[in-house]
Amino acid sequence: MIEVKTNPASWSRLTVETVHRTRLSGPEASLYPVVKRWMDVILAAILLVLLSPLMALIALAIRLDSPGPAIFRQERVGQFGRLFTMFKFRSMYVNADEQVHRQFAKQYINGHVNHSPVLGQVVFKPNGDKRITRVGKWLRRTSLDELPQLINVLRGEMSLVGPRPAVRYEVEEYAPWHMQRLTVPPGMTGLAQISGRSGLTFDKIVRLDIEYIQRRSLALDILILLKTVPVILKAKCAA
Repeated sequence: MIEVKTNPASWSRLTVETVHRTRLSGPEASLYPVVKRWMDVILAAILLVLLSPLMALIALAIRLDSPGPAIFRQERVGQFGRLFTMFKFRSMYVNADEQVHRQFAKQYINGHVNHSPVLGQVVFKPNGDKRITRVGKWLRRTSLDELPQLINVLRGEMSLVGPRPAVRYEVEEYAPWHMQRLTVPPGMTGLAQISGRSGLTFDKIVRLDIEYIQRRSLALDILILLKTVPVILKAKCAA
Protein backbone atom coordinates (compact mmCIF):
# COMPACT_ATOMS: atom_id res chain seq x y z
CA MET A 1 0.00 0.00 0.00
CA ILE A 2 1.09 3.56 -0.69
CA GLU A 3 -0.15 5.82 2.07
CA VAL A 4 -1.31 9.31 1.25
CA LYS A 5 1.46 11.47 2.70
CA THR A 6 -0.52 13.67 5.06
CA ASN A 7 -0.99 13.63 8.80
CA PRO A 8 -4.59 12.38 9.30
CA ALA A 9 -4.34 8.62 9.83
CA SER A 10 -7.98 8.18 8.84
CA TRP A 11 -7.38 9.20 5.24
CA SER A 12 -7.80 6.60 2.53
CA ARG A 13 -4.83 4.91 0.91
CA LEU A 14 -3.73 4.55 -2.69
CA THR A 15 -3.08 0.97 -3.75
CA VAL A 16 -0.09 0.01 -5.88
CA GLU A 17 -2.56 -1.17 -8.52
CA THR A 18 -4.14 2.29 -8.67
CA VAL A 19 -0.74 3.89 -9.31
CA HIS A 20 0.13 1.30 -11.96
CA ARG A 21 -3.13 1.94 -13.80
CA THR A 22 -2.31 5.65 -14.10
CA ARG A 23 1.23 5.20 -15.40
CA LEU A 24 2.06 5.77 -19.04
CA SER A 25 3.67 3.03 -21.10
CA GLY A 26 6.32 3.11 -23.82
CA PRO A 27 8.86 5.88 -24.46
CA GLU A 28 6.41 8.55 -23.30
CA ALA A 29 6.50 7.06 -19.82
CA SER A 30 9.93 8.61 -19.27
CA LEU A 31 9.78 11.56 -21.67
CA TYR A 32 6.33 12.95 -20.93
CA PRO A 33 6.88 14.09 -17.30
CA VAL A 34 10.17 15.77 -18.22
CA VAL A 35 8.83 17.58 -21.28
CA LYS A 36 5.63 18.50 -19.46
CA ARG A 37 7.64 20.03 -16.63
CA TRP A 38 9.71 22.11 -19.04
CA MET A 39 6.54 23.25 -20.80
CA ASP A 40 5.06 24.25 -17.43
CA VAL A 41 8.12 26.26 -16.43
CA ILE A 42 8.51 28.06 -19.78
CA LEU A 43 4.82 28.91 -20.21
CA ALA A 44 4.35 29.92 -16.57
CA ALA A 45 7.37 32.23 -16.70
CA ILE A 46 6.19 33.83 -19.95
CA LEU A 47 2.64 34.28 -18.63
CA LEU A 48 3.87 35.84 -15.39
CA VAL A 49 5.86 38.42 -17.35
CA LEU A 50 3.09 39.18 -19.85
CA LEU A 51 0.32 39.30 -17.24
CA SER A 52 2.24 41.20 -14.55
CA PRO A 53 0.58 44.58 -15.39
CA LEU A 54 -2.87 42.96 -15.19
CA MET A 55 -1.98 41.20 -11.95
CA ALA A 56 -0.79 44.48 -10.46
CA LEU A 57 -4.10 46.15 -11.36
CA ILE A 58 -6.05 43.24 -9.86
CA ALA A 59 -4.04 43.47 -6.64
CA LEU A 60 -4.75 47.22 -6.45
CA ALA A 61 -8.48 46.69 -7.06
CA ILE A 62 -8.63 44.09 -4.28
CA ARG A 63 -6.89 46.38 -1.79
CA LEU A 64 -9.17 49.31 -2.67
CA ASP A 65 -12.32 47.18 -2.47
CA SER A 66 -11.81 45.69 1.00
CA PRO A 67 -9.20 45.66 3.79
CA GLY A 68 -6.61 42.92 3.73
CA PRO A 69 -3.85 41.45 1.54
CA ALA A 70 -4.29 40.97 -2.19
CA ILE A 71 -2.93 37.42 -2.13
CA PHE A 72 -4.73 34.61 -0.32
CA ARG A 73 -2.68 31.61 0.84
CA GLN A 74 -4.29 28.28 1.56
CA GLU A 75 -3.01 24.78 2.31
CA ARG A 76 -3.95 22.36 -0.46
CA VAL A 77 -3.40 18.66 -1.11
CA GLY A 78 -1.03 17.90 -3.98
CA GLN A 79 0.32 14.78 -5.66
CA PHE A 80 0.25 11.70 -3.39
CA GLY A 81 -1.26 13.81 -0.62
CA ARG A 82 1.69 16.16 -0.17
CA LEU A 83 0.55 19.45 1.34
CA PHE A 84 1.57 22.78 -0.18
CA THR A 85 0.59 26.45 0.05
CA MET A 86 -1.49 27.54 -2.92
CA PHE A 87 -1.71 31.20 -3.96
CA LYS A 88 -4.83 32.98 -5.19
CA PHE A 89 -6.02 36.54 -5.45
CA ARG A 90 -8.20 37.17 -2.41
CA SER A 91 -11.88 37.08 -3.39
CA MET A 92 -13.38 37.01 0.12
CA TYR A 93 -13.39 39.31 3.10
CA VAL A 94 -10.58 38.70 5.58
CA ASN A 95 -11.36 36.13 8.29
CA ALA A 96 -14.34 34.78 6.35
CA ASP A 97 -15.89 31.73 8.04
CA GLU A 98 -14.70 28.60 6.23
CA GLN A 99 -17.53 26.53 7.73
CA VAL A 100 -19.81 27.68 4.90
CA HIS A 101 -17.61 26.06 2.29
CA ARG A 102 -16.73 23.11 4.52
CA GLN A 103 -20.39 22.15 4.88
CA PHE A 104 -21.06 22.71 1.18
CA ALA A 105 -18.03 20.60 0.21
CA LYS A 106 -19.11 17.74 2.44
CA GLN A 107 -22.59 17.67 0.91
CA TYR A 108 -21.32 18.21 -2.65
CA ILE A 109 -18.72 15.43 -2.54
CA ASN A 110 -21.27 13.04 -1.08
CA GLY A 111 -23.85 13.96 -3.72
CA HIS A 112 -26.30 15.73 -1.40
CA VAL A 113 -26.28 19.24 -2.88
CA ASN A 114 -29.17 20.70 -4.85
CA HIS A 115 -28.17 22.61 -7.96
CA SER A 116 -29.05 26.24 -8.63
CA PRO A 117 -30.08 27.64 -12.05
CA VAL A 118 -27.79 30.47 -13.18
CA LEU A 119 -28.49 32.04 -16.56
CA GLY A 120 -30.08 28.83 -17.75
CA GLN A 121 -27.20 26.66 -16.53
CA VAL A 122 -27.05 24.11 -13.74
CA VAL A 123 -24.51 25.32 -11.17
CA PHE A 124 -23.36 23.60 -7.97
CA LYS A 125 -22.29 26.42 -5.66
CA PRO A 126 -23.13 27.74 -2.19
CA ASN A 127 -26.19 29.98 -2.47
CA GLY A 128 -25.81 33.70 -1.69
CA ASP A 129 -22.28 33.50 -0.33
CA LYS A 130 -21.90 36.87 1.39
CA ARG A 131 -18.24 36.21 2.16
CA ILE A 132 -17.28 37.16 -1.40
CA THR A 133 -16.28 40.76 -2.11
CA ARG A 134 -17.49 42.82 -5.08
CA VAL A 135 -14.16 42.45 -6.87
CA GLY A 136 -14.05 38.82 -5.79
CA LYS A 137 -17.27 38.03 -7.65
CA TRP A 138 -15.74 39.32 -10.87
CA LEU A 139 -12.46 37.52 -10.27
CA ARG A 140 -14.22 34.21 -9.71
CA ARG A 141 -16.49 34.63 -12.71
CA THR A 142 -13.47 35.19 -14.97
CA SER A 143 -11.14 32.79 -13.06
CA LEU A 144 -8.56 35.58 -12.79
CA ASP A 145 -8.25 34.82 -9.09
CA GLU A 146 -6.24 31.73 -10.14
CA LEU A 147 -3.40 33.66 -11.82
CA PRO A 148 -1.03 33.63 -8.78
CA GLN A 149 -0.95 29.84 -9.08
CA LEU A 150 1.55 30.37 -11.89
CA ILE A 151 4.00 30.75 -8.99
CA ASN A 152 2.98 27.31 -7.71
CA VAL A 153 3.64 25.94 -11.20
CA LEU A 154 7.14 27.43 -11.25
CA ARG A 155 7.81 25.95 -7.81
CA GLY A 156 6.82 22.50 -9.06
CA GLU A 157 3.85 22.17 -6.70
CA MET A 158 1.34 22.36 -9.52
CA SER A 159 1.16 21.91 -13.27
CA LEU A 160 -0.67 24.00 -15.84
CA VAL A 161 -2.93 21.00 -16.55
CA GLY A 162 -4.20 18.46 -14.04
CA PRO A 163 -6.95 17.84 -11.47
CA ARG A 164 -7.70 20.88 -9.36
CA PRO A 165 -6.01 20.78 -5.90
CA ALA A 166 -8.37 20.05 -3.03
CA VAL A 167 -8.50 21.41 0.49
CA ARG A 168 -7.66 18.90 3.23
CA TYR A 169 -11.21 18.72 4.59
CA GLU A 170 -12.45 17.92 1.08
CA VAL A 171 -10.08 14.96 0.76
CA GLU A 172 -11.31 13.67 4.11
CA GLU A 173 -14.70 13.13 2.41
CA TYR A 174 -13.27 11.25 -0.60
CA ALA A 175 -14.37 7.73 -1.42
CA PRO A 176 -11.41 5.38 -2.10
CA TRP A 177 -11.80 5.68 -5.88
CA HIS A 178 -11.70 9.49 -5.66
CA MET A 179 -8.11 9.20 -4.42
CA GLN A 180 -6.94 8.49 -7.96
CA ARG A 181 -7.03 12.28 -8.48
CA LEU A 182 -3.94 12.50 -6.26
CA THR A 183 -1.71 10.33 -8.45
CA VAL A 184 -0.62 13.27 -10.65
CA PRO A 185 0.36 16.89 -9.89
CA PRO A 186 -2.67 19.18 -9.50
CA GLY A 187 -3.28 21.71 -12.25
CA MET A 188 -4.57 25.21 -12.88
CA THR A 189 -6.99 23.83 -15.45
CA GLY A 190 -8.08 20.40 -16.57
CA LEU A 191 -10.52 18.30 -18.51
CA ALA A 192 -13.27 18.98 -15.94
CA GLN A 193 -12.70 22.74 -16.11
CA ILE A 194 -13.32 22.85 -19.87
CA SER A 195 -16.34 20.55 -19.54
CA GLY A 196 -18.51 22.73 -17.31
CA ARG A 197 -16.84 22.56 -13.92
CA SER A 198 -19.44 24.17 -11.66
CA GLY A 199 -22.23 22.49 -13.58
CA LEU A 200 -20.90 19.00 -12.86
CA THR A 201 -21.44 16.67 -9.94
CA PHE A 202 -18.30 15.84 -7.99
CA ASP A 203 -18.32 12.23 -9.21
CA LYS A 204 -18.44 13.48 -12.81
CA ILE A 205 -15.46 15.77 -12.15
CA VAL A 206 -13.48 12.86 -10.70
CA ARG A 207 -14.35 10.65 -13.68
CA LEU A 208 -13.09 13.38 -16.03
CA ASP A 209 -9.92 13.73 -13.95
CA ILE A 210 -9.34 9.97 -14.12
CA GLU A 211 -9.97 10.04 -17.87
CA TYR A 212 -7.31 12.74 -18.18
CA ILE A 213 -4.87 10.74 -16.04
CA GLN A 214 -5.33 7.67 -18.21
CA ARG A 215 -5.08 9.60 -21.51
CA ARG A 216 -2.57 12.28 -20.55
CA SER A 217 -0.12 13.41 -23.20
CA LEU A 218 1.44 16.66 -24.38
CA ALA A 219 -1.12 16.86 -27.18
CA LEU A 220 -3.99 16.56 -24.68
CA ASP A 221 -2.37 19.11 -22.34
CA ILE A 222 -2.05 21.64 -25.17
CA LEU A 223 -5.63 20.99 -26.29
CA ILE A 224 -6.93 21.60 -22.75
CA LEU A 225 -4.90 24.81 -22.45
CA LEU A 226 -6.26 26.08 -25.77
CA LYS A 227 -9.85 25.23 -24.81
CA THR A 228 -9.42 26.93 -21.43
CA VAL A 229 -9.02 30.34 -23.09
CA PRO A 230 -12.54 30.58 -24.58
CA VAL A 231 -14.03 29.15 -21.37
CA ILE A 232 -12.41 31.96 -19.39
CA LEU A 233 -13.40 34.60 -21.95
CA LYS A 234 -17.00 33.44 -21.84
CA ALA A 235 -16.81 33.23 -18.04
CA LYS A 236 -18.78 29.98 -18.06
CA CYS A 237 -19.13 28.06 -14.83
CA ALA A 238 -16.05 29.68 -13.27
CA ALA A 239 -15.12 28.32 -9.86
